[in-house]
Amino acid sequence: MSDGATGRKGAPVRLDKVSFSYGEGEAPLAFDVAFAAAEITAIMGPSGSGKSTLLNLVAGFETPRSGHVLIGGADVSAARPAARPVSMVFQENNLFAHLSVEQNVGLGRSPSLRLTEADRADIAGALARTGLAGKEKRLPRELSGGERQRVALTRVLVRDRPVLLLDEPFASLGPALRDDMLDLVAAVHAERGMTVLFVTHQPEDARRIAQNVVFLDDGIVAATGKAKDFFAGAGPQAFRRYIGAGAGDAVSRDIARKRT
Repeated sequence: MSDGATGRKGAPVRLDKVSFSYGEGEAPLAFDVAFAAAEITAIMGPSGSGKSTLLNLVAGFETPRSGHVLIGGADVSAARPAARPVSMVFQENNLFAHLSVEQNVGLGRSPSLRLTEADRADIAGALARTGLAGKEKRLPRELSGGERQRVALTRVLVRDRPVLLLDEPFASLGPALRDDMLDLVAAVHAERGMTVLFVTHQPEDARRIAQNVVFLDDGIVAATGKAKDFFAGAGPQAFRRYIGAGAGDAVSRDIARKRT
């Protein structure tokens, strides 16, 4: 899948024998895993298993103690976050309260907000794509929670990076709004073909849009595979315990019901 406007396609991501620790006395986390280009992978696991840390290592907010982080085959282990071909959306959405919707999105194109006419046209198009046309001048406090997350996602669109990281950005939304945002991510992915890594505690979220699952347990990659296999009962026992007995079938039935 590629972006019809730019021809850009998602880049493969690999954590090659990466070890990380938050300090002396802390048990090290160990990640050795590859993420397929242009596919959506859900990263799941119990609290404290290292899900957000894994994303932060890819984004460059944390530095490996050993091993390498590769994006598109290039070693970016020592690269600053701004130099990596990555965009990230957090649960808090990271909007600037004093800037308008249009300005918050514009930061994705120019941190100084020195925007060309082409930039402004791209921003307007991205706002329309995410259902925010007509709200360009509003401040974040004048938006709903779902609208604020749409602004954060729109900023990602104008950045146009091949890798998108989502750290539970929709966890605080109600079920209907969360489904809307997940469907928007899936639609944008279908258009742009980015590599998407998203952390979630919700099995139904992973089942709804992910092609793959990476399951973390106790600071290591415990299992990887196709989402359909994980939710059909082929995942590891730790994963089945994590989502609850029979939850995979229940999630599949719920997704099917919503789509009819």
